[in-house]
Amino acid sequence: MALRLPKAELPAELKEKMIKQLGAVPENVEVLWHSPRVTQDNLEFGARTGAWNAVDANLKSFAHMAVAAQVGCGWCLDVGYFQAGNENLDLTKASQVPRWREAEVFTPLERDVLEYAEAMTATPPTVTDEQYAGLLERLGPAAMVELTAFVAYVNLATRANVANGVSSQGFSDACEIPLAGRPGKAGAASTA
Repeated sequence: MALRLPKAELPAELKEKMIKQLGAVPENVEVLWHSPRVTQDNLEFGARTGAWNAVDANLKSFAHMAVAAQVGCGWCLDVGYFQAGNENLDLTKASQVPRWREAEVFTPLERDVLEYAEAMTATPPTVTDEQYAGLLERLGPAAMVELTAFVAYVNLATRANVANGVSSQGFSDACEIPLAGRPGKAGAASTA
């Protein structure tokens, strides 16, 4: 996939911050910078959703990657997996998110969160009352609200990246465990 909009030149300070945080300037930020206000609001809200703490960080990471795999956002899969490693999350499990239904590493709660993230991502959403109630009972109201808002935000980000033609930058190449491929596809998960 090729970028559908050329990269904009970022201010030096923002560029340095991105390099310090990720080791490279994210292409999605360079594309979005054509509207600095949209970019800044997006970065700020993304940081805020990452700081919410009613839901276990592993569950949020898995949900993010499940949405990315379903939408086909290679950039989000790539950077999500990279960030999971940087945050000392469970890389063995995170590496299996693209094939979570076949992988035997996930707990019942993790599987339900992955299924919920995919159900929210479907168009139209396919969340059932039973599915929601089951998670609500185990997570509680605050965490359920957080998980739902987080998955909704991730849908915004992944879909924007795909629409703008943003693809993997190879962030996850630094991870010790390779990212699994989606079922039916040879090799690693599609991050193109």
